[in-house]
Amino acid sequence: MTRYWWETCRGDHELFTSQIVLDEAGAGDPQSAQARLDLLEPLPLLEISQPVLLFAQNIIKSGLLPVEADRDAAHIATATVHQLDALLSLNFRHLVNASIQMRLRRLALREGYELPVICTPEELMDITK
Repeated sequence: MTRYWWETCRGDHELFTSQIVLDEAGAGDPQSAQARLDLLEPLPLLEISQPVLLFAQNIIKSGLLPVEADRDAAHIATATVHQLDALLSLNFRHLVNASIQMRLRRLALREGYELPVICTPEELMDITK
C-alpha cells in the first residue's frame, strides 16, 4: 500500500524529509537503502533546528515516549515545529497511535505548536478519485 501511495498519490502533496529520515532510510541492505535514498533525494530537507531539538527533548522528558524512542520524538518535533499538515509513518507503536497522539497534541499546544496529523500513507489517500 505504501508503494502504491508513493507511485500514485505523492504528487498530490508537498513532501519534505529530514536528515533523521535519511539516516534511517540509509540503514540496512545497501541496495534497498540506496533505492530508498534515491526516492527521498529530490525532497526538500527540513532543518533540525534548536526548537526542534528542544521539543523532541520535551516529548521524551514528558514520558510520552521512552528514551529509546528519541528518533520518533525527533520526527514528531520536526514535523510539528515546521508546521507540516501531516507526518506519514508506519510506526504504530509510537507515532500512528491515537492514545499517544492525544497526549502529544496537548503537549504541543502547551508549547505553542499544533501537532500535525500523524497517519499512514493509506490514511492520506483520497479515495474519492
